[in-house]
Amino acid sequence: MPKVYHGFGGRLFHEMPSWVQADAIYHIRVRCEVGSPRLTQPEIADRLLESVKLYQVKERWWVHLFLLMPDHWHALLSFGVGREMSKTIGDWKRWHTRHDGIVWQGNYFDHRVRNHLAEWDAKSDYIRNNPVVAGLCERAEDWPWQWSAHE
Repeated sequence: MPKVYHGFGGRLFHEMPSWVQADAIYHIRVRCEVGSPRLTQPEIADRLLESVKLYQVKERWWVHLFLLMPDHWHALLSFGVGREMSKTIGDWKRWHTRHDGIVWQGNYFDHRVRNHLAEWDAKSDYIRNNPVVAGLCERAEDWPWQWSAHE
């Protein structure tokens, strides 16, 4: 009898296995609930990106790339030793819920970048070109709502 797909069960768990290196890079995507303020409203986008930079300074995460879209964000992030990905992202989301009224979806997508060179380029290009594909700008470099600690 063929197996039938019944969707994903329950919540996803974002625990990092003990064997994953501390400098692992994760592609993270976090969505907002329908009706939440648009993340690209200039005053909200500025606060979001400032808090991204603050978390960088406080060494809560390392930002390889962070890009805002109207209803979600993408990032390539690393988390320091002793920094739990779920707690760090949860704290960040809670702060913006309280201060900006953003209602986030309960979960988020994460994928560990396993081949730092080949997969890094593909993920980075995918993220940077999101606004172009969505018709929000003509060239990826024209999108104002992105930041990287490398730049």
